Amino acid sequence: MGTPATRSNSFEVIALDGVCTHVLQFCTAGESTDWLQAISTNINDLTQDSIKTVNKYCSADDQIVHMGWVCEQTAGADADRDADAAHCCRFLALRGSALLIFRTPPILASDWTQAEASFHLCEVLFKVHKLWIAEDCWIQTKLYMGLQQDGELRDSEPFCFSVLLGHGQSFCFSVELGSDLVLWEKAFQRAVFMEVQRVRSKSYMCSSQGKILCFTIDFESGFSCSDTLSKKIIWKYKFSQLKGSSDDGKTRVKLLFQNSENKQIEMKELEFANLTAVLHCIHSFIAAKVATVDPVFVSNQSLTQKYMCSS
Repeated sequence: MGTPATRSNSFEVIALDGVCTHVLQFCTAGESTDWLQAISTNINDLTQDSIKTVNKYCSADDQIVHMGWVCEQTAGADADRDADAAHCCRFLALRGSALLIFRTPPILASDWTQAEASFHLCEVLFKVHKLWIAEDCWIQTKLYMGLQQDGELRDSEPFCFSVLLGHGQSFCFSVELGSDLVLWEKAFQRAVFMEVQRVRSKSYMCSSQGKILCFTIDFESGFSCSDTLSKKIIWKYKFSQLKGSSDDGKTRVKLLFQNSENKQIEMKELEFANLTAVLHCIHSFIAAKVATVDPVFVSNQSLTQKYMCSS
């Protein structure tokens, strides 16, 4: 199936069912941009109202931090030959401990259990694609919070981010505006911070020198490794003592800690069945720890929680 040529003065409006569509064309690109921005702003405002409504009836551990439409970039698809395969609408939600991926937005309470996929936030790594493209190029991208820009050129889509998962899989998504990309980045930071604050610690089974051990990341005390049978702690370090790490991309990681007494570097080599998940979790806990000493982040976080839980 061919795709229409990119036109900067038009965009396509898509209904929630993903079936009903209409192409709107304007006299100038400027008019198209103004309408696109206005509609996107209205959709964002309605989404925030929906979030507030849902959160009023949810526990503190099940709050929605952010949700909205994105465009999934499918690797290996030939956009010129199969546009639908190359770009798919997805509805993402950051709620409680999970990143949820839907094909259609959850409307009823029961819809929230019908997610296409769910991933634990502590083991999810969010990464913005840093592409130095002029701001006005956004008009060439697809709008997927209820809208879709006419055209399928992936190279013209500057506002992209990746979600790297604990089991090694990754998703690449794009949004239509730079402001939406900023919203998603901040939302992921808040959601991960809140989840780390909830769980406080995470433990993973590992092995070292033929012994089965338990590796723990604790928000208060840092890193520790203990014997699985006796529960005796073999070694323990603070977050600030971690000076570096390296891994083989498969199962093994080397953690470099600085001894607090003699200032020497001590290496701990561990092997995990789920190494990527462990590395992402370490990143989440360190990021959350750093955030607690950032007065701007803490202030914004308090305001966000107050806003989300308000009636």
